[in-house]
Formats: sequence, structure tokens, C-alpha cells
Amino acid sequence: MTYAGDITPQEAWDLLASNPDAVLVDVRTPEEWRYVGVPDTAELGKDPAFIPWVSADGVVNPEFVAQLQQAGVSADDPVLFLCRSGQRSIAAANAATAAGLGPAYNVLQGFEGGIAHDGHRGASGWKATGLAWKQS
Repeated sequence: MTYAGDITPQEAWDLLASNPDAVLVDVRTPEEWRYVGVPDTAELGKDPAFIPWVSADGVVNPEFVAQLQQAGVSADDPVLFLCRSGQRSIAAANAATAAGLGPAYNVLQGFEGGIAHDGHRGASGWKATGLAWKQS
């Protein structure tokens, strides 16, 4: 069983805005949240869930599905997964789907996109699209 599909950052924002049950889950690591920034959905009246898919050393979070359920994700709620570049979020969406949660979507290009020709991230993704975000 595979996840429901890929959506752009703007489509993710629009789904979050139009569906009160839709949940954004940022699956990056706490270090990424702290140093790179996080999506800010406060103007939509909801907060993202922050549940790492893997630890900083690459170990898959064994409590991932349980933590999704604790965050209120259910079998009827659209859940949108966001990572750095749109790769870990695919695995997270597949895990949620296998657990009967969702429909689960991968946010394409993630929070800051892949590495561009200049060797830097940030040319695509949530931040580059101009969607709300904040940094601590």
C-alpha cells in the first residue's frame, strides 16, 4: 500500500486552510527544527506536529506511528508530511498509510528543497514558496 500522493507546498497550505481536520507533520530532527526553522501555521489556527521520522544518526523512530496517533492523526484525517527535501516524508507517509492513518501526503521539495547547482539548499520548498515559517 502506498501513500495518497505528492502535493506542492502551496497545495499543502491550501489543504490545511480548507480542511479543519488536516494535520501537518514535520518529520525532520529537533536539530533541524531549531537551526533551520519550522512552518508557521498559526494564521490557520493550528500548529504542526513535530515528530521525527529518524534520529540525527539515521535510526528510524520506533514510536513514529504511536506518536502520530498521540498527535491526533486518525484514519479519517488528511496528514501532510514535511521533511527537508521531500524524501524522508515519503517514508513517513508510507508508514502512516500502512498503519491505516490518513490519507497521507508527501509535501514535495520539503521545507528547504534539494541542493541546487550552487551547492546550497533553499531555492525550492516551503520557505522558498513564501509560506509562513519561523526560526527560534
